Amino acid sequence: MTVGLVTVVTFLPAAGAVAVALLPRHRADRLKGVGLAVALLTFAASLPLWFGFDPALPGIQFEELARWMPTLGAGYHVGVDGISLLLVLLTTFLTPIALASAWHAIEDRTKEFVITMLLLETGMLGVFVALDLFLFFVFWEAMLIPMYFVIGVWGGANRVYAAVKFVLYTMVGSALMLVAILALYVQHGAATGAYTFDLPTIARWVIPAGPGQTLMFLAFALAFAIKVPLFPFHTWLPDAHVEAPTAGSVILAGVLLKMGTYGFLRFCLPLFPEASLAFAPLVFALAVIGILYGAWVSTVQPDLKKLVAYSSVAHLGFVMLGLFTLTTQGLVGGLIQMVNHGLSTGALFLMVGMIYERRHTRLIADFGGLWAVIPAFSALFLVVVLSSLALPGLNGFVGEFLVLLGAFQVSRPLAVLATSGIIFAAVYLLWMYQRVIFGPLRHEANRRLADLTPREWAVLVPVLVFIVWIGVSPSTFTRRTEASIAALLAQVESKARVALVR
Repeated sequence: MTVGLVTVVTFLPAAGAVAVALLPRHRADRLKGVGLAVALLTFAASLPLWFGFDPALPGIQFEELARWMPTLGAGYHVGVDGISLLLVLLTTFLTPIALASAWHAIEDRTKEFVITMLLLETGMLGVFVALDLFLFFVFWEAMLIPMYFVIGVWGGANRVYAAVKFVLYTMVGSALMLVAILALYVQHGAATGAYTFDLPTIARWVIPAGPGQTLMFLAFALAFAIKVPLFPFHTWLPDAHVEAPTAGSVILAGVLLKMGTYGFLRFCLPLFPEASLAFAPLVFALAVIGILYGAWVSTVQPDLKKLVAYSSVAHLGFVMLGLFTLTTQGLVGGLIQMVNHGLSTGALFLMVGMIYERRHTRLIADFGGLWAVIPAFSALFLVVVLSSLALPGLNGFVGEFLVLLGAFQVSRPLAVLATSGIIFAAVYLLWMYQRVIFGPLRHEANRRLADLTPREWAVLVPVLVFIVWIGVSPSTFTRRTEASIAALLAQVESKARVALVR
């Protein structure tokens, strides 16, 4: 097999991790520099995927297929389409930013940290490009290990508890998903005579409606709902976010949570269309509950990082709402909102980490009056906050508007409730900003705070560029998804009709 671009992008971070492992431990800056260079090189290598992608084609592009374990029907099958392209680019974009943000924050076991982050990037990219169920599960489980170490080794005081909780939740869902994958493999083989894990091949097969499809859908859906996390499977998220280092929180919010929503798009909808339609009202309702619950709980948080963590429950609720409207506007909005959440919430975690490095506290009550002391930080923080609450002209507005447009076509009462979540988001975000940035300087320690350094400018500006770019010119990004979304919806509708006839 000729090594293609997707393989290079996926495994370049892992190769970089091997290179870092061979470097001497005592040169921490060199280790960080090599890790950052590898991550930047991976981002540069992924750009031809964007520029070479044909948005008019709904199918898989940059496809690579090789025999891996032919006796099992498992192959190395990778590629990207309009659903996975944006998430691959989001991963390669955020990883160097996360590594740069940890330049001074991580001083212990630097070598291991850089290796872990690079291996994590390969695992995440593998999840988004895998087109074989066996290969997908390998990457899905592989990325769990580095994230466990990021939280458990370099996290806060309760890091071990948070890391174990994260792993246990994920493993429960993964175990059920593995059973469903095996059941799908056996049923497809028995029905067609071709025992294979190849996703496009299985997706062309119409699973008969009934208990079998329902149980397999539920197994996949539970694994993905935990990862999103969809209410009420969210309880691991605040602990993981609060205890993770800043770089870990950026990757966790920016990329890992999207694996759950991506899983619904890539697997649940096309493989189990009849069950997806049957459970859509339930998911729709849980998404709205998550939007409201996440906003209300965020409002009362005294800790900045926990406030941002709970806001993810609300924002991912909008994504799930869009996906299960099963409308073009809803699905495109849900997909672009995955990217928006990665940028906006990732930037919020970056800025919370920056202020924590200066004051070693995240309590909102310990701040106030920062505009007079660190005006550049305060101004950029305002842009990110406005992005997160979906101000028109910034990225969050585009995704949430499309999601709500799709939701109004399905259930107007639930869409109205979801829309109120935007109002509550303005409440908790602007109230937090007012208490942290405005008002009198209540603490003497805040008078000595330093404004943004050149490194912090370099970390934040690229994210802010995309926050504005998506808000001003959303079609640059949405048009690459529309053909794939339209093809997915057509597949779901046609397969659901055939399944019901059988």
